[in-house]
Amino acid sequence: MTSVARMRVGVLTGGGDCPGLNAVIRALVRRGVKDYGYEFVGLRDGWRGPLEGDTIPLDVSAVRGILPRGGTILGTSRTNPLAEGAAEDGRSGAERVRDNLAALGVNALVAIGGEDTLGVAAHLGDWGVQVVGIPKTIDNDLGATDYTFGFDTAVNIAMEAIDRLHTTAESHHRALIVEVMGRNAGWIALHAGMAAGASVILIPERPFSVEQVCSYVKRRFQTRYAPIVVVAEGARLQQDNAWLTDQPRDEFGHVRLGGIGQFLADEIEKRTGKEARATVLGHIQRGGTPTAFDRVLATRFGLEAIDAVKDGDFGKMVALRGTQVVRVPLIEAIRELKRVPPERYAEAEVFFG
Repeated sequence: MTSVARMRVGVLTGGGDCPGLNAVIRALVRRGVKDYGYEFVGLRDGWRGPLEGDTIPLDVSAVRGILPRGGTILGTSRTNPLAEGAAEDGRSGAERVRDNLAALGVNALVAIGGEDTLGVAAHLGDWGVQVVGIPKTIDNDLGATDYTFGFDTAVNIAMEAIDRLHTTAESHHRALIVEVMGRNAGWIALHAGMAAGASVILIPERPFSVEQVCSYVKRRFQTRYAPIVVVAEGARLQQDNAWLTDQPRDEFGHVRLGGIGQFLADEIEKRTGKEARATVLGHIQRGGTPTAFDRVLATRFGLEAIDAVKDGDFGKMVALRGTQVVRVPLIEAIRELKRVPPERYAEAEVFFG
């Protein structure tokens, strides 16, 4: 293993920003510098940083005061080096990342991100890059870990928004549709909808019928309460989803989602004759200060990750299992997304057609 005197650790944050990223960076640097004497280099804007050799200084002074800050001081992007064409010298994107890290004197890399970022990290391990992963996604859909930091903050933001919308819905006797994040998994919609007493919760795991949603909305209007429909951005209809086919895609091939909330509002208004409005929370769920839970979890992940570097335990991701932070193989973390299981549908009375 590389000696302590020569150990230089690169750190990057990839994919969407997430509350708690700065808490992870802070924990990595403080433990690494003070306990192990490591040097750190920040790689800017996700995988673009090592792909282009773009760095920023990263030491204890750089991470002071960042614990409560949202976003990431390193910047982020959805750059996919595995999709990059060969350079003029014939090197692939993966080779350029590996070579640039070596030129920067980086002996180990800590990659903080979701399935795409960690998928690239696992691939680079095959190219000889010594990498440790840290799971990050507000969707909470990464396998091998019970929770990811950022999820608790996103749920609390969505819950507060739904709480506020209840009074508006009742005052105006209108249906309100709240679109929250959740591409492939409905954890945010499920938890926020349960916590805020939503009338209908629509998640990607169970395709829904517009006709039955409208039927439920009509019944809800027969009471003195107005319906609140919480829908994950990745929710699908049982039949025709043609409205998604022309959406642009990112570098990892994912459709740029958004619009299911307005689609539902239009359909509900047309089919029930009741006024309906859509609210899209969007990036509000990603921004701002992280909750105490996310700050603590992110800090614990950062501490365990730099310990893994010290132990030479590469090709691993830190994960929360119960109350313990453990290390699991990176490939296990990205093999399968963690989706809402069927037994949770009935538990929350999720409407599924």
